[in-house]
Amino acid sequence: MAISISVVLLLAILAVIFLRSGGLKFSHALVCLLLGFCLAGTNIAPSINSGLTATAGILDTLRP
Repeated sequence: MAISISVVLLLAILAVIFLRSGGLKFSHALVCLLLGFCLAGTNIAPSINSGLTATAGILDTLRP
């Protein structure tokens, strides 16, 4: 749960930065948001979630 909230927060911060810098238009952000909601309702959502969880686990084992 904490990883999901962290990823959502990170993506939200990146979206705001891109919107403010002009690199991302509002319509593009809206399309990405709708795509995310559509993906969450499909059968591939558990695969995406497990892939993100595995990636977070790999990143957690790396030591700087």
